[in-house]
Amino acid sequence: MADAARAPGESRSGVERAAILLLSLGEKEAAEVLKHLSAKDVQKVGTAMTQVGNVSRTEVIEVLSAFTSEVEAQTSLGLGNDEFIRNTLINALGEDKAGGLIDRILLGRSSKGLEALKWMDGSAIAEMVRLEHPQIAAIILSYLEPEQSAEVIALLPENMRSELLLRVATLDGVQPAALQELDQIMERQFSGSNQTRKSVLGGPKVVASIINMLEPRIESVVMQEITAADEQLGTKIQDLIFVFDNLIEVDDRGMQELLRQVTSDKLLLALKAADDALKEKIFKNMSQRAAEMLREDLASRGPVKLSEVEAAQKEILVIARKLAEEGSINLGSKGGGEAYV
Repeated sequence: MADAARAPGESRSGVERAAILLLSLGEKEAAEVLKHLSAKDVQKVGTAMTQVGNVSRTEVIEVLSAFTSEVEAQTSLGLGNDEFIRNTLINALGEDKAGGLIDRILLGRSSKGLEALKWMDGSAIAEMVRLEHPQIAAIILSYLEPEQSAEVIALLPENMRSELLLRVATLDGVQPAALQELDQIMERQFSGSNQTRKSVLGGPKVVASIINMLEPRIESVVMQEITAADEQLGTKIQDLIFVFDNLIEVDDRGMQELLRQVTSDKLLLALKAADDALKEKIFKNMSQRAAEMLREDLASRGPVKLSEVEAAQKEILVIARKLAEEGSINLGSKGGGEAYV
């Protein structure tokens, strides 16, 4: 079933993929590429750059990976060398933005089993993870996107969740031997390379991203158990978790974009337990009439269940993170803001 699935970037036309690639490179590098195109091609790609939208981080990875594969297939100059790819993307994206992205591209190219997991249903992955060694499960959760990892965590028995997230948080890279073990479990073969460099998977940031996607009830229990097991690590993870009140760090332009994507009912619920400073920030970025109506609704709305408020806040955070991954807004210092591409 996974083999029949289409990669995110495959639904885009060639011109759109070229536009995504250029937008990923930045102004200076994109300009250098455009200099070598004909006027007609510049017009086509330029138009696509203004129109392309809803580009997820996963889709950007697919486009960049496809580009490097095509370059490797069409040249005899060694441009497919891992070090060349690494240096090129770091120069294009910057050290901070590149982060673990490059390792995901290079690892994903040879890790067909891991890539196949991304197309699997969460319950199927949870069933597999439940039966395997916790360290292997931690590697799998580190490789998946945070939203998918959170789905898997929520489907696992309660007594497994905290232990696995602790292992993810303390995962210090992955040696080739560990990847080979994972390969045997999934009954796949890595095409691999002989390099001994660790792949950057796991760590407190990965756990914070996963926890950001969990339901508040599960999040609270997991954080209590992690902190009880390792107080210092628990504090570090908590500092990286992006909570609703952290939205005050979003600039005015970003806040306006976020508010356009949120229904008034969800916003009303979410603000029932929000910090006063955040409320004022939101009022400031609405029209005067809309802000007045929201104030009145907040004042007249009776008591609501805390679980309903937390669920509404979570939904808005999911929208905020999606917009951040698309590059539409910046979440600031938390939520992995420096890693957007």
